[in-house]
Amino acid sequence: MGRVAKIARRTFLGLGVAAAGGLAVGYYMYKRPYSNPLEEDLPAEEAAFTPYIRIGKESGITIIAPRAEMGQGIHTTLAALVAEELDVGMDQIKVEHGLPGKAYYNQAMFNQVAAFPWFDDGLKATATREMMRVMSKFIAMQATGGSSSTIDGYEKMRRAGAAAREVLKAAAAKRWNVDVSKLETEAGKVIHPDGRTLEYTELATDAAKLEIPSSVELRSSLDWKILGKPQRRVDIRKMVTGAPIFGIDVQLPDMIYGTVRMSPRMGAKTVKFDDAPALAIKGVRKVVQIDTAVGSGFGIIADNTWAAFQGAKALEVEWGEAPYPADDAGIETLYRDALARAPDWIRDEAGDVDKAFADAEPATVVEAEYEVPFLAHATMEPMSATAQFRDGKLTIWTGTQMPGVDAQVAAKFLGIETEDVTVHVTRLGGSFGRRAGDPALYAAALAPAAEGRPVKVTWSREEDMQHGFYRPRALAKLRAIVQPGKSPETIDVNIAAPSVMAGLFGRFAPETPLPAEDEQTLEGMAGQPNVWANSRFAAHNMKTAIQVGLLRSVGGSYNGFFHEGFMDELAEKAGLDPIDMRISMMSAAEHRPARLVMEKLRDVSNWGRALPPGHGKGVGFTLSYGSWVGEVVEVAVTGGDIRIVKVWCVADPGHVLDPAIYSDQMMSGIIFGLSTAMGQAITFEDGRVQQENFYDFDAIRMAQCPEIEVHLLENSPRIGGAGECGVPPSIPALANAIHAVTGKRLRKTPFNLAVSFA
Repeated sequence: MGRVAKIARRTFLGLGVAAAGGLAVGYYMYKRPYSNPLEEDLPAEEAAFTPYIRIGKESGITIIAPRAEMGQGIHTTLAALVAEELDVGMDQIKVEHGLPGKAYYNQAMFNQVAAFPWFDDGLKATATREMMRVMSKFIAMQATGGSSSTIDGYEKMRRAGAAAREVLKAAAAKRWNVDVSKLETEAGKVIHPDGRTLEYTELATDAAKLEIPSSVELRSSLDWKILGKPQRRVDIRKMVTGAPIFGIDVQLPDMIYGTVRMSPRMGAKTVKFDDAPALAIKGVRKVVQIDTAVGSGFGIIADNTWAAFQGAKALEVEWGEAPYPADDAGIETLYRDALARAPDWIRDEAGDVDKAFADAEPATVVEAEYEVPFLAHATMEPMSATAQFRDGKLTIWTGTQMPGVDAQVAAKFLGIETEDVTVHVTRLGGSFGRRAGDPALYAAALAPAAEGRPVKVTWSREEDMQHGFYRPRALAKLRAIVQPGKSPETIDVNIAAPSVMAGLFGRFAPETPLPAEDEQTLEGMAGQPNVWANSRFAAHNMKTAIQVGLLRSVGGSYNGFFHEGFMDELAEKAGLDPIDMRISMMSAAEHRPARLVMEKLRDVSNWGRALPPGHGKGVGFTLSYGSWVGEVVEVAVTGGDIRIVKVWCVADPGHVLDPAIYSDQMMSGIIFGLSTAMGQAITFEDGRVQQENFYDFDAIRMAQCPEIEVHLLENSPRIGGAGECGVPPSIPALANAIHAVTGKRLRKTPFNLAVSFA
């Protein structure tokens, strides 16, 4: 995606809009649809209508969800988009995840690399987004992430449903010899003016012979029957009955089992090893050396997973030294050195920051330093993948967010064509940005040694925790000018963090040229709905061999904390109410959704009402992934321990397609954010990650979880995301609440370094 951003920015910002004419040659190709993957090996009794719908007389109506289901309810919402326009009930459909295919590329995800705020509808921003739409088609990445699934599917899947509905009506009109305009549809049937009906399943094969209309009229939201209302999740029965739906559940005939033991120091190689103790374990068959761009180590193949785990423990290995400082103190020095250098790039620069500070009275200058550690994903289902290599072709079964990437990296490792790799996507037992690339790669690395048999490779929890792609550690220095009784007008921000995109492409596509600018570094800091007379948001690129990657809300997970914690400091310095000050800094025109969110939040949280002794409230707001989200956290201090009492959340994603699922995602994001704030950190000693399991990297437990109240608005002009947007405001809201009741200003996570929680 970095390459796409580079092309877009050069085209529209550096060379001007006119230069985009050189890309017009490719626009024709952009308009041509990819082939429908459902038409391959389609049973004779079934018909495929667009890449999203399959209908058969016996098999019924199947909707293909192109994004991975990892608990966020996306299969239900994507299916509802199709069902609404197809005019079928949710109880009349089945939902499947499709095989990897270019037709399922994620267009919306590419807009996130554009260097423009969500509310910017200017010429450059609009032109760049259009370029991203075009480029996403050529890149054709099938990916789940960035809270982009509903944004991406909102129109294309509704259009698929409407097109299928119209061609089914056309088939019925032909059979009845009646004008198609006189026909209606309802609940999977075409209705004749005289009351006769034909089931879609009866018409499917005839309809498949007709041309699918390229232009269809979509229903107004006022006429929605399904969208906008809570739906029963399509996978709920399998979930509550414990059906084998996850990657770790895969069972195949003649299967053998494996695990991995990788170098504990990222980037370090094996110095020497002795595999005899591992092979002496009963059930262990082979020890396979693995050396990839992602990591080096060993795979153990055995008759069962337990034997593989024991063989991994028994393996005697001497590992090389880490190519980065061995402990946290040394790593911190790298960050401080980065901040001492000139910034690599700047966003949202306005006015004259240097002059403003030179002219300011020293007493009006507020300075602060904020810091966050590396974080692991800690998914409930450890990493796992099953692979079978036979007759030069590889088949993979795994829960993955990027099946195309899995196929590419596995094919490259084995020296085969990507077309010779088939990836079956299972449900994911949690992901948060973790599942892509290495689980499938390591399974592929062991597959040739399995001699044609499928091998299921399951990671131990410790291996997973200590070999993740971590949320970056980040360090921020902030300063602002504050006059008593007035909202601040000048801010200067410097943030040091490694590039997430450079980490991703460095592992899986090292040949791809990347620009210096990784928008993730300033995400949640730059592009926020605040009006500044003088502003500068500067990024200082960190380079480290510690592997970093996407984690739920990515840059927003730390920049939301930095930004909103500092905003609270500025409100306190100015003697202003924190919510009132934020609203005063939001443009009535550009930032209207943000203002309405904060006004609603002030009302529902009873902000300003006197609290019982020992209680305090804090607020946070972040615009991320197209959704405007504000949160208030209330805490209470009892016996010196802090307990989170309640969280109020107001979110505006533009369109709420399923209020129950969206609210669930806000709650999930809040709990995720509070967990990172209260006690999570990945730390290093002797070049190794110190944390091993949930006992030393835990999420908040049920007894600690507060009451959460969610309110949804629909004032934003464009549809926004859900899965990640609840995370960023929760962290500063908690910090600000703790300050309100204790007077302690927390600028570093996890907060349990400074306070204790009940």
